[in-house]
Parts: sequence; structure tokens; C-alpha cells
Amino acid sequence: MYLKALILSSIFTFTIFLCSFSGDSDQGDNLKQSLERGKELYRSYCITCHIQNGKGVPEIFPPLAHSDYLMDNAGRSIEQVINGVSGEITVNGVTYNNVMPGFDMTDQEVADVLNYIRNSWGNKGEVITEKQVSSFRK
Repeated sequence: MYLKALILSSIFTFTIFLCSFSGDSDQGDNLKQSLERGKELYRSYCITCHIQNGKGVPEIFPPLAHSDYLMDNAGRSIEQVINGVSGEITVNGVTYNNVMPGFDMTDQEVADVLNYIRNSWGNKGEVITEKQVSSFRK
């Protein structure tokens, strides 16, 4: 009896878990909208340095496309969009030493631009949420 209850409980929990990550059209639509907004924000804030294709400018501005540095740490990316970054960083084995200012964006805008960048040009990143961004401002 205990084993049967444990199995049923596990199946129920697993089903709830799957439903929360299933192809819910609202979640898919929300991500699609986030990527569209993020693309516009990228054009406004990032394209000058990181170029339209995300490849940056060799030895001056690091690439975002296929960037180990970007994809390695989502939290660091959030902090750098908010606060900027200066000093040496190493991206794909190349050292860059420049300044990127922080941007005056809402939490949703930071999430949107990072969702676009982290899911473009061959990058495949997890979704960044407004709530995650908010937690880095505290």
C-alpha cells in the first residue's frame, strides 16, 4: 500500500512538473514576444559595439555570438547589463579590455535583451525572467 501511494505520488509530482514546462502556448508566446522586444532593444543599445551579427569587433568589443563568457553565467550577464563592466575579460580565449556602460533599462527590458542575445547567432540559453533581473538589483 505504501509503495503504491509513493508511486502514485511520484507520478503526480512528475506530471505537474512536466505541465509547468510543457509547450504552453502562453509561455511560448511570451518568449517569442520577449525575443522580439529584445531584438529592438539590441538595435538601440548594443548593435554599435557588438555589430548586427553579434560578432563584435576583433580585439575591441567581444563577440556575443558563440560567446563562452556570455553563456557561462546568466547572473553575471544580468549584472553587467545593469551596472556595466570595465577591465579585462576573456571571451573565447581572447582578452578584451574596454568599458561597457550599464544601461538604464527596466527589469523586463534587461530580461528581453538578454533573452534575444542568449538565443541568437547559435546561442542557446535558458530564459531570463523579469523576476531574476529584479533579484540582482537588490
